[in-house]
Amino acid sequence: MTALLEVESLVARYGPTEVLHGIDLSVAEGGITALLGANGAGKTTTLRAICNLMVETRGEVRFAGARIDGRPTEDIVRLGIAHVPDGRGTFLDLTVEENLRLGAYARRDRDGVAADLARVYGYFPRLKERPHQQAGTLSGGEQQMLAIARALMLRPRLMLLDEPSFGLAPLLVQDIFGILRAINQRERASILLVEQNARMALALADRAYVLETGRIALTGPAAEIAEAESVRRVYLGY
Repeated sequence: MTALLEVESLVARYGPTEVLHGIDLSVAEGGITALLGANGAGKTTTLRAICNLMVETRGEVRFAGARIDGRPTEDIVRLGIAHVPDGRGTFLDLTVEENLRLGAYARRDRDGVAADLARVYGYFPRLKERPHQQAGTLSGGEQQMLAIARALMLRPRLMLLDEPSFGLAPLLVQDIFGILRAINQRERASILLVEQNARMALALADRAYVLETGRIALTGPAAEIAEAESVRRVYLGY
């Protein structure tokens, strides 16, 4: 498959502290790529570096064949890259619908935005039931749904998801991963998924990378990565 996102020799640092030490990765057009690793391995930094957000970088990041490294974050968003950060990033004082409309701030097609509200509510019927509820009063799972739904309002070509299962009950995690699969299949949105739940991530993804202390330690088809002894022992527990 054609690569939608290509990262080459990416170095990232916070001030004097280098976190990524020249990583290479790619996400196929229409594909789902999982990025696994222990806490502190550099997974969140990788997503921030792609978006040029809060981190200094060196190296190349290409989206749809064009270099985007060094471009302002808002320009990267307008290209169709939606970032769902760790901690969900919802605007707690705004309502559900106000959060969703903020997700479409880069768009100018008002009729399309209205239609996409209905489309997004189709994926997340819980949100449809409470459009005027303050986001801060939602449950953790509902806030995670809202964060993903808000990203969908951009009509993204690529979604960067940081720990969407964090802090959620197992049944709700299954629901959210099922929705992500549906989004990928119906919307043809490519996904780069950072996730501690390696079992769920590898079952969802078609390709995977394992990041260790800022370097890619392992890469390949997700099904093969799931069978690697080191991954089974460290991340899957058998």
